[in-house]
Amino acid sequence: MKLLSYSHLGAPSWGAVSGERIVDLQAATEGRHPTLRSALARMELHEIEGFVNSRAATVGLEEVEYLPVIPDATRIFCVGLNYDEHRIEARRETTAQPTVFLRVASSQVGHRQPIVLPRESGSLDYEGEIAVVVGKAGRRIGEDAAWEHVAGYAPYNDGSIRDWQAHTTQWTPGKNFPATGAFGPWLVTRGEVADGQELALSTRLNGQVVQHATTAQLIFPIPRLISYISTFTSLEPGDVIVTGTPGGVGFKRQPSLFMRPGDVVEVEVEGVGTLVNPVRRE
Repeated sequence: MKLLSYSHLGAPSWGAVSGERIVDLQAATEGRHPTLRSALARMELHEIEGFVNSRAATVGLEEVEYLPVIPDATRIFCVGLNYDEHRIEARRETTAQPTVFLRVASSQVGHRQPIVLPRESGSLDYEGEIAVVVGKAGRRIGEDAAWEHVAGYAPYNDGSIRDWQAHTTQWTPGKNFPATGAFGPWLVTRGEVADGQELALSTRLNGQVVQHATTAQLIFPIPRLISYISTFTSLEPGDVIVTGTPGGVGFKRQPSLFMRPGDVVEVEVEGVGTLVNPVRRE
């Protein structure tokens, strides 16, 4: 399944993609599950699929405003320096444990929505990544059981305000300006992607490939991330783990390549989808 969050005629909802249309699952569940996060917390994926198979698609994809896949995510765990090429270009040493920081939900936009360059900076950088959405709660999850806690996968752009990120050794300010990250267009559920399947990730800026890698190149693979994060906190359905960006980021290029108003940035995950966002100035 492809599950998404969206707004139609000003009303937020969530549903499943069927061809070029959407099955409204908020309506199908009679409002018992107003958001995708609440549905993941209370329903199994096969139950959601049952609703999809029994309902007609009523809304066109072109009629909606895409929201971030999980608009109301309680926790968004982002992993830094998780591809060796990026670690090397960033001139960082290898670490025994993943580098983890947090984003807030209000820093995100959905597919086709503009990423915003704030007036405080001219250093808006792209970071194409693969997001994992948690579907089952757990604490101290073993790597051998990690896949059971995955609801699915989505493209993610961990857009960064580089000068603010560099203010201190803590990255939070540069990662949380409003509308600088993007998440979408949808979540492809675990059953559509084999556990451990190698996925290709590409980022394009104005049609030119600026990043490309596969999940085989992750320093800390997805089961390791789930196990590590669930050790210091309980993972809950709807939590998001953003797994890291490959080499090729803009601020490490010579000359630097930052996103500018009028640009279009795309993040494509093989077999999952392509996240597309224009860039505008605040």
